[in-house]
Amino acid sequence: MSAVTGMGVVAPNGDRTEDYWQAVLDGRSGLGPISHFDAGGYPVSRGGESSFVAKGRVPGRLVAETDRFTHMALAAAEMALADARVDPAELPEYEMAVTTASSSGGTDFGQREIEKLWRNGPRHVGAYQSIAWFYAASTGQIAIRHKMRGPCGVICAEQAGGLDAVAHSCRLLRDGVRLALAGGTDASLCPYGLVAQLSNRRLSPSGEFLPFDARADGYLPGEGGAMLAIEPTDTKKPKYGFIAGHAATFDPPPWSGRSPALRRAIEAALADAGAEPGDIDVIFADAAGLPELDRQEAEAVNAVFGPLAVPVTAPKTMTGRLYAGGAALDLATALLALRDQVIPPTIGITSPVEGLGLDLVRDTPRQAPLRAALVLARGYGGFNSAIVVRA
Repeated sequence: MSAVTGMGVVAPNGDRTEDYWQAVLDGRSGLGPISHFDAGGYPVSRGGESSFVAKGRVPGRLVAETDRFTHMALAAAEMALADARVDPAELPEYEMAVTTASSSGGTDFGQREIEKLWRNGPRHVGAYQSIAWFYAASTGQIAIRHKMRGPCGVICAEQAGGLDAVAHSCRLLRDGVRLALAGGTDASLCPYGLVAQLSNRRLSPSGEFLPFDARADGYLPGEGGAMLAIEPTDTKKPKYGFIAGHAATFDPPPWSGRSPALRRAIEAALADAGAEPGDIDVIFADAAGLPELDRQEAEAVNAVFGPLAVPVTAPKTMTGRLYAGGAALDLATALLALRDQVIPPTIGITSPVEGLGLDLVRDTPRQAPLRAALVLARGYGGFNSAIVVRA
């Protein structure tokens, strides 16, 4: 196991950890009309925008040189280190690691530079275009800023990547790393970014995000994510809990006739944690918001735990799906739930699908003794990831 000693959150309903957590417990949504640009002519014009402003929270030079998704990662990393009361300058630089996840990279920065290219010519494209768009930019900038020169990397597995990045960092701790920063952020609420997201045909045309509801027709996109400070259990007690087990699987091709692999990910994560199904007190669902994918997830949960056996929640109904940032945010939310012994709610579900067999925590938080939580994530293209966290 690895100890989670600090966290930083940037989300549509709170750009600092405790502000976000209070908003979740209050059922306050960060979803609304997209305002970063005029989205009126797009099939989807609602999403989860964060009030995060980089100025004052990210060095001015880096604000100009990097994309918004990296601004958020830098700010979340600063929060995680401060929360863990860790000064990287006091640790050997080659014994600190950074692993982030990103689904889209710096789409906003890239779009602005491409506009300059077509409008004014190649001499007007900034030199930082070559690195700001890159999905590994956040890992590089965090590592440089804090002189964390141990093993660093980036995971690209869409929504599942946020969990996989944390799991990878835990493996690094077993190999001698003393401090790891891990998580994910995405920020693609710009014209180019929204068009790219529309291509998967999973965004909600009705402008609502209602997983496990009879009205579900897709999800809404959001921006933000979370970063965690993770340390070996023999050096520091956790502030939030332990990363106890993880597994990742990949779905077979849709035309193969074989079953999705989420169930195998759940079973393997439990085995990695040395846990039985009865040890899990709450499940944080992937909650795709599409009827068929919601049904598949419910079937996987019921196959392992039994119908109505474990409370299930999807706080992302208040933020939208943040891609790589979404799973990292769900993991942070699960750890906050363990800390405060309360299950956050799923909001807006007024017509739950009958027969799914889920004990969905709706509208208001549910007090409960929480020893362990299971966090699920699925990424477009067949990625599945599951993490078990213990109090």
